[in-house]
Amino acid sequence: MAGRILVVDDEKLIVKGIRFSLEQDGYEVDVAYDGSEALEVFEKGSYDMILLDIMLPKLSGYEVCQQIRSTSDVPIIMLTAKGEDMDKILGLDYGADDYITKPFNILEVKARIKAIMRRCKNPEKPSGDEILEKGDLRLDVSNRRVYIAGNEVNLTAKEFDVLELLFRHPEKVYSREDLLNLVWGRDYPGDERTVDVHIRRLREKIEAFPGNPKYVHTKWGVGYYFEG
Repeated sequence: MAGRILVVDDEKLIVKGIRFSLEQDGYEVDVAYDGSEALEVFEKGSYDMILLDIMLPKLSGYEVCQQIRSTSDVPIIMLTAKGEDMDKILGLDYGADDYITKPFNILEVKARIKAIMRRCKNPEKPSGDEILEKGDLRLDVSNRRVYIAGNEVNLTAKEFDVLELLFRHPEKVYSREDLLNLVWGRDYPGDERTVDVHIRRLREKIEAFPGNPKYVHTKWGVGYYFEG
């Protein structure tokens, strides 16, 4: 089995098409047609990926994404019929890993799924137990968990990957393009603003004062670095 995916969209023809195509590739697919049903189905199963429409009955995709993120770092790709940049950025702000704008090519959807799942299942990190520490920040690399002053912080998969990369190379400045290629992969079709959103979200979670960060800093006009 290639993996288990939850598809959430109120347009049944779209769901039917996605489900058929993914099952042809060996994925196990569950479906939901509104926000409330999505959360109920999610609570009953274990998923490798969620395809989540933004405009849903009962609860919006943003609300569903936010609630899932409170307990899980399962990769989420937002599906949206809206093309405005703000909607895309909002999806990332609520914890999505990626977004695809409708109408989409199913081959693009499957390529995004494979790229994200490959990255999550094969993280580029040493084997064995490993702890990275700086000040009150502690990364349990083996279990992909983060603590601030002993309190666990819930990061998404991509937020953890960004933090780990910067943490391992203190003082090294990475451009947005560097981070996009290293964390999301060179085949990722998104733009560099994705990096800015994840850095901002990361700071909000690990920094006492996000506007005056202690760990993740900006080199204006160049990129981001970790203060070692």
